[in-house]
Amino acid sequence: MQKKLVVFLTLLLVVSVFSVVGAQEVTNPDTFVEVNMGTIDSLDPHFQYDSASAEIIDNVYENLIKFNEGDITDFMPHLATEVPTEENGLIRENGTVYEFPIREGVTFQNGDPLTPEDVKYSFLRALIQDRDGGPVWMIYEPLFQKGSLADVVTEVLGEEKSPSDLTAAESEEVYAYLEKAVEVDGNSVVFHLPKAFPPFLSIIAQGNGLGAIVDKEWSVEQGDWDGQPDSIAEYTNPTKEDDPLFDKMNGTGPYELVEWVNGEEVILNRNDDYWREPAPIKKVIIRMIDEWSTRKLMLQRGDADIVYVDKQYMSQVENMDGVEVITGLPNIYMGAGLMNFNIVTEGNPDVHSGKLDGNGIPSNFFSDIDVRKGFLYSMNYEAFINDVLNGDGQKGRGPIPEPLLGYDENSPTYELDLEKAEEHFKKAFDGELWEKGFEITILYNSGNDVRKSAVDMLKYYVEQINPKFKVNVRGIQWATYLDKLIANKFTLGFIAWGADYADPHNFVVPFLGSDGTYGGFKGKDYINFAKENIDPLIDEGISSTDPAKREEIYKELQQIAYDQALDFYLYQPSAQVVMRDWVEGWYYDPIRDPGQYFYSLDK
Repeated sequence: MQKKLVVFLTLLLVVSVFSVVGAQEVTNPDTFVEVNMGTIDSLDPHFQYDSASAEIIDNVYENLIKFNEGDITDFMPHLATEVPTEENGLIRENGTVYEFPIREGVTFQNGDPLTPEDVKYSFLRALIQDRDGGPVWMIYEPLFQKGSLADVVTEVLGEEKSPSDLTAAESEEVYAYLEKAVEVDGNSVVFHLPKAFPPFLSIIAQGNGLGAIVDKEWSVEQGDWDGQPDSIAEYTNPTKEDDPLFDKMNGTGPYELVEWVNGEEVILNRNDDYWREPAPIKKVIIRMIDEWSTRKLMLQRGDADIVYVDKQYMSQVENMDGVEVITGLPNIYMGAGLMNFNIVTEGNPDVHSGKLDGNGIPSNFFSDIDVRKGFLYSMNYEAFINDVLNGDGQKGRGPIPEPLLGYDENSPTYELDLEKAEEHFKKAFDGELWEKGFEITILYNSGNDVRKSAVDMLKYYVEQINPKFKVNVRGIQWATYLDKLIANKFTLGFIAWGADYADPHNFVVPFLGSDGTYGGFKGKDYINFAKENIDPLIDEGISSTDPAKREEIYKELQQIAYDQALDFYLYQPSAQVVMRDWVEGWYYDPIRDPGQYFYSLDK
């Protein structure tokens, strides 16, 4: 997600590689075995929103365009024969029209030919499905400047109404509004945007199942959306198990689904009728094994070709015979600590007395910039990276991670400085905070040792500054942690954001926007500040087609985040891969990570 065209940044990977060439003979040369952990959520490309599901979809379904291998600034044609640009005339009308000529001679795995109607159906299907908590918001924003189907319904009808309650006549009105954005013109599909939206190509590129193309005729046969304008209510927001494509797949990609036993394994066979050269590997088996000792043994014996390894176990594989370990891979991700400007105190034990009386904190505790700066100067960032992450990462410099547009390796950051922390704490609340002290509880989600280490470290240093400062630490379940965030009851909490697509807009909106995933839950004081100082810049950045102007805007947003001490931008971790040294054709894609694109692999 960077550009120099939105910033020329080819991911020249600076990595450290440990390998010992093994003498073992290649095991099962026609079969590739990946051993991962966890479960798969759904095989529907427009429903899934997790990396494990995305990996399967990425190998079975295909999108109109893709990134060049390992380079998130360079687009290549895929199911479209050309990448739209202003130079070739396929982006026009000031960046509001994108035309994609559709490749001929491509067939789905059941033999049906790919047509422009399949492309149009795929995008309209996604827009209509728009399940709760799903990924479809990413195309509602560029196509309609809305966040959901419900927002479109409100726009069209002039009143709030659940899409599942639409009458047939209302459905036809809403459908007409949606259909104007996706047009079939001969052998091309044309997208009409209300205004320029530079990340549009990144959003629909291969690796994001949201832009995957499904077979219209086959999907209807499975009981999916019938393609009719009056049936939106019947097909919107399905539950996972009621979704007709939950466990069925029919794509144009290099592999086809053979079997899925959730929590155990997925088996894919090579698509021998693939429109490109068939993949080198005939069969792919993805096994889900939570126990590290079993994954390790399979790697040692050569029963697995690529294995998921937690950072704490990396030392056990770095000198393993016949194994290659690649570390230091760029991970487009930001781990941050959010400070809630207006904490709901009623029924909230984490604020204790709920007052500035030495026995608690008031609701507007973090609205005071000196409180925020006091906390920011009380974190040992260097020790966190070196000791907690074992050096596998770098300190964040704002909401935008490297290598995205607006990231500047020379921008200012906060450092551990207890003298400066004391200076700001003494100024907070006109000196009253220093005199009275405070007690606060900071939460972390149980089982996340990285976040526990962050809050423990903060507690240690803050309590050194003034004996009247008391910081409690408490672990709670992840679901409860999110409930606290949404209810505005969290005080200070560590959380993270990983890239949905390759553009800084995908980070400044959730962290900084007044209605962002995180910014929107930081209280009225923050929301009012963001509406005046942040939102106009976000709107300007996403509307501009000038890369230099966009870079300037995103650097300004990074600077505001620093000047106003808005959050802890704690760390950007690195990624790694562990595989047998007989694996060939592997390359790193930070958007696809941690999934693999098996088409390029051989043994």
